[in-house]
Amino acid sequence: MTAAADRQLTSLSELAGLVAGGATRRSQLATATGLSRAAVAQRVDLLIDRGLLVETGTVATERGRPPLSLQLASHAAVVCAVDLGATHATVAISELGGAVLAETTEDLDINDGPEAVLTALDAQIGRLLDSAGHPAEHVRAISIGVPGPVEASTGTVVRPPIMRGWDGYRVPGFFAGRRSAPVLVDNDVNMMALGEYGHRPATAHLLYVKVGTGIGCGIVSGGVVHRGATGAAGDIGHIAVPGHDDVLCHCGNTGCVEAVASGAAVAARLRAAGVPAEHAADVVRLVAAGDPLARRQVRLAAQRIGDVLASLVSFYNPDTIVLGGSIASLHDDLLADIRAAVYRRALPLATRTVAIETTLLGRRAGIEGARRLAVQHLLSPAGIARFIG
Repeated sequence: MTAAADRQLTSLSELAGLVAGGATRRSQLATATGLSRAAVAQRVDLLIDRGLLVETGTVATERGRPPLSLQLASHAAVVCAVDLGATHATVAISELGGAVLAETTEDLDINDGPEAVLTALDAQIGRLLDSAGHPAEHVRAISIGVPGPVEASTGTVVRPPIMRGWDGYRVPGFFAGRRSAPVLVDNDVNMMALGEYGHRPATAHLLYVKVGTGIGCGIVSGGVVHRGATGAAGDIGHIAVPGHDDVLCHCGNTGCVEAVASGAAVAARLRAAGVPAEHAADVVRLVAAGDPLARRQVRLAAQRIGDVLASLVSFYNPDTIVLGGSIASLHDDLLADIRAAVYRRALPLATRTVAIETTLLGRRAGIEGARRLAVQHLLSPAGIARFIG
């Protein structure tokens, strides 16, 4: 591809991104980009002709003929967002602007292996497209969040702790020949982080910390998920907590915060004390019922999580930390102790403006993040090239 073609795709991507961000007039695009009105018109007309943008309706003005309003297309371009969990698959067909056209959640067992799970998922996508009234060719991107580590550049699952049979499996390869749309795959916590970020317009640098059966973290800066060199960024569950060298983690090391302070770890300590608690959900139930031992164990876990987050705050300097996952629903028993640990141990300059809050989206964070990732790809220069090609 020539340099001129690269510049053209970058310009088209910038214009489409501005429309996605709320710009509705060609004059706004010219002002934001510095392009001439003629250059904007040429590029916008191309995106309209290829079906990525539409120009409809009117925008009220004080005088003169009201101009048409630009927006992302909704007729022949949709994205498919997937939140794949240990026991379920939630699939949503959405317009590029965010409107959900159809959505369903179906039971599955992630440990049935990739071929069985993805075959069922593909059938679920097909049924949902039928119910939404869209043919397969209208899907311009498929985005899938999975409950394990992912090499995002290739969509390959890497040594997942709970996905038996998935290690080394390249998920997009399954859909080759089945779906023509590009398939994006990422860790579910990264998806949640991106979804939460999109609903916090005042946030620039966000950490999303999922505290459930395990502990994970997603990092977003300037609307972009930070994955690191190989996709392992944010795997905070295996940061060591001092003084717990006797606690064995499933990763083979000892003292990991996930082994010490996750929902599964708290449940294990409650069982050892004679309290019936098999899962993180049981911990939530016991705390909600006022069980004093469960409340104490959750507060101790919060302090240990807070110590780890204090180091992250000093290193990354986020403006927002969002707590999600099943244990995060225990607002009063979690937030105060995490905040106290962060403010006690992190640098004052880093904590001066940081907000530590619970999720706004709850269970919908993952599916919303998957949608946003699909649209981001579609509006990137590579996505635009595929769209107009």
